Amino acid sequence: MERKLEIFIDEEDEGRSVSDILRRRAGMTRAQIRSVKFRPGGLTADGCRVRSSDCLIRGQVLQVLLGEEAEEEQGCLWIPDPSPLEILYEDEDIIGINKPSGVVTHPSPGHFADSLANRLANYFSAGKDEYRMQIRPIGRLDKDTSGIVLFAKNQVAASKLEAQRRVGRLEKEYLALVRGCPAARTGAVMAPIGKSPDSLMKMQVCSGGKPACTYYETVEEGTEWSLLRLRLETGRTHQIRVHMAWLGHPLLGDSLYGSGPEHGVDRAALHAAGLFFDQPFSGKRIRLAAALPEDMRGICKEMFSCFIGNCGPYETKPSGGITLRRKE
Repeated sequence: MERKLEIFIDEEDEGRSVSDILRRRAGMTRAQIRSVKFRPGGLTADGCRVRSSDCLIRGQVLQVLLGEEAEEEQGCLWIPDPSPLEILYEDEDIIGINKPSGVVTHPSPGHFADSLANRLANYFSAGKDEYRMQIRPIGRLDKDTSGIVLFAKNQVAASKLEAQRRVGRLEKEYLALVRGCPAARTGAVMAPIGKSPDSLMKMQVCSGGKPACTYYETVEEGTEWSLLRLRLETGRTHQIRVHMAWLGHPLLGDSLYGSGPEHGVDRAALHAAGLFFDQPFSGKRIRLAAALPEDMRGICKEMFSCFIGNCGPYETKPSGGITLRRKE
């Protein structure tokens, strides 16, 4: 997918090489710069082709073609899925989608043509029967988990967002309905997670597992169920579901770690409600919000007397109801 990045050369850039400017201003790696410079029209200044070793002067405009000219040959061949796609945010580098439960993020056995990525391929392909391109999810959600999934439109943006994820600058917040209520209204669960010897799908807390840390906060407390806000420091398989079940508070509807469907909810009641990250090139802080899906919203309205609205993710209201707006 073609993306032309423009960098205006200022006083600090003057006399520096194109390669230095791209590393300093765009955060590109040497490998990414090498890939760009061999592309037709990959590096230009004021419309004229330049080499990565050329030095620029103040007032020039450096243009970088981030689109991958070989993507149509190298990318995956997608079957576009015309199913609805709820776009929360889009710019030249990224697109944020609100994934419904029951949809896999990326093609997998049994879901080669109906994943969220297939829906995105339909959006990008403008109605074509086939679409060949790289589609880059930044993290994934389990099939039954609803909420925000972020995709990068070019390899450089993907690399920069993955770097943010590694250092915790890209953060995702979840909302979950759990049985009972943790004794402490806020806390951290630090317990290693590994595979269960009794199931191919199931994970468990075990001494030989990988380190895992989950932070939680009780947002609403009911007689039978509570609504928690959670954030992960690590990203282990089924981490929230495993940690909450281990605490004695399994998720509503969770057939693998809890008691299965209840109150009309037939999946683990987990929703990725908020995402915070820096735009890969401008550095602008972006906050995305996805309202609770109908199954979880209906339970909240039924069980919590002071529940407010659609429960978008960031700030607890003084009444105790939630719109969960994050304070920065």
